[in-house]
Amino acid sequence: MINEEKVILMTRMASYEEHEGKKDISIIHYFRGDYIGFQVLKSVIAGTISFLALFAVYVFYNFEELMQDIYKMDLLEFGKSIVILYLCVVGAYGVISYVMFASKYSRARKSLKHYYDNLKKLSNMYDK
Repeated sequence: MINEEKVILMTRMASYEEHEGKKDISIIHYFRGDYIGFQVLKSVIAGTISFLALFAVYVFYNFEELMQDIYKMDLLEFGKSIVILYLCVVGAYGVISYVMFASKYSRARKSLKHYYDNLKKLSNMYDK
């Protein structure tokens, strides 16, 4: 006789393995600090590239004005303001990335724990 509860549980577990389970398992293969650190590093690198691209667009857009005022402006102060803006943007982006990937790691861990609990439950059903 087919046990409907087993079939429902097995179907739910197979669906999880097929979709979210692959992602969760690849996340959990890392230690928490390693996973979050690697993802934040990738985010900071992407943020740096984006900042440089936006700064280049700003310079090209205001090139004539910058060339006219190049001797009037304090280049050291301009450089400091750009560096401070860069550090603020990348710092905020890094903090947001840290929070986002820490929550993603904890969700994956929680989902896999629920999956393993279902495996134990299924195993107990077979033992009966």
